[in-house]
Amino acid sequence: MEKLILEVPAEVVDAARLPPGEIEREFLKELALALYQRGVLSLGKARLLAQMTRWEFEELLGQRGVLRHYTQADLEEDMQYALGSR
Repeated sequence: MEKLILEVPAEVVDAARLPPGEIEREFLKELALALYQRGVLSLGKARLLAQMTRWEFEELLGQRGVLRHYTQADLEEDMQYALGSR
């Protein structure tokens, strides 16, 4: 598995108005939100990046006013699943 390591300048980390133990998690959530909003990541991948459950991430999207991407294909897949046929 390939892993990406992002380097955040010390002055940015120091300027973050967050407790030291929350900085990494908050930065990951913000990155996940931005990438999801731009359509770069799917909901599932964005929530993994944010280290949140699906429900937690969807709640965060609502709190931030980020519209959920939901296509016709998503609707059809959900309908098939609801009807018990895949």
